[in-house]
Amino acid sequence: MFTGIIEEIGSVSRIASTAASMALTIEAKKVLEDVGLGDSISVNGVCLTVTSFEKERFTVDVMPETVKATTLKDLKKGSKVNLERAMAAGGRFGGHFVSGHIDGTGTIKKKRKVENAVYYEIEADPALMPYLILKGSVAVDGTSLTVFGVTGDTFTVSLIPHTLSETILSLKGAGDIVNVECDMLGKYVHHILNPGKRSIGEKKQGLTAQFLENNGFI
Repeated sequence: MFTGIIEEIGSVSRIASTAASMALTIEAKKVLEDVGLGDSISVNGVCLTVTSFEKERFTVDVMPETVKATTLKDLKKGSKVNLERAMAAGGRFGGHFVSGHIDGTGTIKKKRKVENAVYYEIEADPALMPYLILKGSVAVDGTSLTVFGVTGDTFTVSLIPHTLSETILSLKGAGDIVNVECDMLGKYVHHILNPGKRSIGEKKQGLTAQFLENNGFI
């Protein structure tokens, strides 16, 4: 479990790829202060397991499903990545519930500065749009953000100067692809109200009187 508050920006130092999987070695400092084998670290919003580490670098395996479903396959040696350690039980909760399980990717359509903020309009898969609501939460490349606008196939987020300086989103612009994780609580509510739906994008059965009766609502 993560909060979406990025702890540092790391740098990819090595990529070992096979036909469908990969292993990433990432240079970092802060997230390695108390690292152990098997720990979870979010890399651009993707929850990955530490398989080895040294003083200023760690390695994670990326399985085929993750390669296929996220932007990690586009990383190159030298690429910058957002990093966050799994949330400590006694730590502050500064963002929102983030699982590190990416729902899909989005494409930045527009980037514009408004006073002290920078607005990003992101086009997402239509299947994700039911989970994106005005003033709701979304994680973009692992960064906890608030949704400030929603259209048929886009959502807009706004970044303050601090968030820009502490994440890789400052390096991205129109045409770049980002990882998107919708609000976990919203997904659970949507699932409960759409019985029989097993995955995002699957044709929904809808809320019925029979479902309400079976679950004690009527």
